[in-house]
Amino acid sequence: QVQLVESGGGLVQPGGSLRLSCATSGFTFTDYIMAWYRQAPGKEREMVVVITMTGASIATTDSVKGRFTGSRDNAKNTVYLQMNILKPDDTGVYYCAARPWSTVQYDYWGQGIQVTVSS
Repeated sequence: QVQLVESGGGLVQPGGSLRLSCATSGFTFTDYIMAWYRQAPGKEREMVVVITMTGASIATTDSVKGRFTGSRDNAKNTVYLQMNILKPDDTGVYYCAARPWSTVQYDYWGQGIQVTVSS
């Protein structure tokens, strides 16, 4: 049974930091490209960071470049999202997702976790 479980969300003040974790099981983690998505209230879900199988982090949204970094620990089957200099516009539900290297569709998704940036 495939599981992706996010943790580490919550309320943070503007300018603060959070680190999200996504613990996975039920698939061969090292064969999967991982990504973080987010969905703000009233907006479509957007991809923010991709983490390649070799651990490279690629920001896919201009607004997070230089502030958000993805990483993975293959020994723990876990992926992370370090978010710095958080802004109110970063508020939303954050999801981790996984796809095999050979496909373009993200097959597996976490349940999502709320991040709120507010003073």
